[in-house]
Amino acid sequence: MAARRARGAAASATATAAAATAAAAATTTKLAGTGAAPARGRAAGRATTASDPAASDPAASDPAASGIGLLREGALHAALKLALARPGDRFEVPVERFVIDLVRADGELVEIQTGGFGPLSGKLDALLDTHRMRIVHPVAAERRIVRVDAQGEVVSARRSPKRAGAVAIFDRLVTFPSLLAHPHLTIEVALTREDHIRGPEPVRVRRRTRDPGERRLVELLDRVVLASPADALAALPPLPAEPFTTRELARLAGCPTMLAQRVVYCLRLLELIEPAGKRGRAPLHQLTG
Repeated sequence: MAARRARGAAASATATAAAATAAAAATTTKLAGTGAAPARGRAAGRATTASDPAASDPAASDPAASGIGLLREGALHAALKLALARPGDRFEVPVERFVIDLVRADGELVEIQTGGFGPLSGKLDALLDTHRMRIVHPVAAERRIVRVDAQGEVVSARRSPKRAGAVAIFDRLVTFPSLLAHPHLTIEVALTREDHIRGPEPVRVRRRTRDPGERRLVELLDRVVLASPADALAALPPLPAEPFTTRELARLAGCPTMLAQRVVYCLRLLELIEPAGKRGRAPLHQLTG
């Protein structure tokens, strides 16, 4: 009986989460000033250019009418792709066995990755030695939480106290930090202002609180480019000349200790810092050279 009740509660919570996601999608035309494009699919067999009407307005083409197969693409991903496009760029271009988000007129391959970098391993292994590649990762420097009901009407909106900086890229770079030394790879941190569209309230699933939602681009605030190992320091405040602990680095960068540990891991693999003994039980690090 308890198991049936638990399954029923989980199913109810899952349905509520699905309804919240549907409501978030319904706010596309009801939220003014978000600057976010509605979620669209990737055209697997057709590349569009930045001058193509279908590229400047994703709603201008009808994928169902064209019969083109679609892959899932979030609203933030789609909006960033349009915001970064330049004249002559092409969208969703087949390259070998992969589909690339954006191919520059000069041949650079641009991949927009809103999540972890692990899924890019196959593309990087296959293409990086023969193509220049750029990974663009959005970081929400400013965020507003917008709650909507089942009809997509805004229930509440508040500014989130959470703010992130370029240092957040190390949370993703930890997947393959040494690849930043590859001459064909550039990593770009897109600092954004976003709306996070959520349901009217969080849901409980198996004693855990979930608050699913969708990220929407409001404005592209700044861009930090990492094109070499030395550029990794550009994502951080100036490091002290004297040895420092990981906790001291966390305070300096204004980030959690776990993220500071990942920063240290990446900087050591990039040979930008080196061990400098201990202070008590805490390992010390210092800039190389």
